[in-house]
Amino acid sequence: MNKKILLLGSGELGKEFVIAAQRIGQTIIAVDSYAGAPAMQVADAFEVINMLDGAELDKIVAKHQPDFIVPEIEAIRTERFYDYEKQGITVVPSAKAANFTMNRKAIRDLAAKELGLRTANYRYATTKEELEKAVSEVGIPCVVKPLMSSSGKGQSTIKTQEDIEKAWHYAVEGSRGDLIEVIVEAFVNFHAEITLLTVTQNNGLPTLFCPPIGHRQERGDYQESWQPAKVSDEDILEAQDMARKVTEALGGAGLFGVEFFLTNEGVYFSELSPRPHDTGMVTLAGTQNFNEFELHLRAILSLPIAEITLERNGASAVILATENSENPTFEGIENLAKLPKTDFRLFGKPTSRPYRRMGVALTYDTIETPIESIVEKAKEAARLIKVNA
Repeated sequence: MNKKILLLGSGELGKEFVIAAQRIGQTIIAVDSYAGAPAMQVADAFEVINMLDGAELDKIVAKHQPDFIVPEIEAIRTERFYDYEKQGITVVPSAKAANFTMNRKAIRDLAAKELGLRTANYRYATTKEELEKAVSEVGIPCVVKPLMSSSGKGQSTIKTQEDIEKAWHYAVEGSRGDLIEVIVEAFVNFHAEITLLTVTQNNGLPTLFCPPIGHRQERGDYQESWQPAKVSDEDILEAQDMARKVTEALGGAGLFGVEFFLTNEGVYFSELSPRPHDTGMVTLAGTQNFNEFELHLRAILSLPIAEITLERNGASAVILATENSENPTFEGIENLAKLPKTDFRLFGKPTSRPYRRMGVALTYDTIETPIESIVEKAKEAARLIKVNA
């Protein structure tokens, strides 16, 4: 069953997906806006286009005639996906899912207004003046995010009235695509954030959930993640119920990364990605019987997944660049490599800039081992690698 998959976006998550697909004989064409992107290095073929240009996207789809279109990033002309579905191409997880979740407005309104899920109080703004009004309505502190962005770009917290103008400019700079609009969210007083990797299947098979993943963020981007996160039975059932409702409403088969805040009042829905999640890179530490990329692939190909089991506890910690470089190199790999129960991935990004994620350190131990010690070990391992310009 060799299928042709057009991967739209070729970052580190796409690279691991390609590796999983190659292992079971699939053909991948990796697409991105620049040559030498991580997934291109392991794909069968690649294309360099502006994925926000609908005509360029149409041309690539017509040229390759894929069985599946798998989006990996937000900055895509996603409304074209409905036409591709009409042509008989499977968009993953579905055209509706990809279109809704590439824009925070569509997914938030679906969750809060249509499905009635518990979310932070929120407003939208398209100008600095509208942002000022929105902040006055949701209150300070609050969080501002571009409707289209990834990896925390453009996201900031407003703590005083003076922060509003800076937050607006930062959000505009961090926006992906041609949409200049932000969501303003009331600050949720949470004690933990989790990602619930949710796998929807074809052929009437049940939705499956991975053990919850905890994570810590800085600058809107994850720094460490660990699995399993400590979550009460009551909270995990509520999160699973919310995740099931929203993924069913979006349709299709594949892995979704569904993010939640855990509070004293219960679980709040935060965000959703219709694809493998960056915090889910912890599954590369062998925490599960299948990592998140293998699960995504199996669901897409309608290969039944009997169960998802926790095999061991694990953690991931990001390896970040500190400066701009056209030819980044790495120092200290040998020091990390000699650590027991530790692994790493270097993504192969051709350039670096401050805070760009260039790799990840992975640590693991038995299910009985305290997760806190595994996270500390991952952070220490990541600190051993330096990205040089």
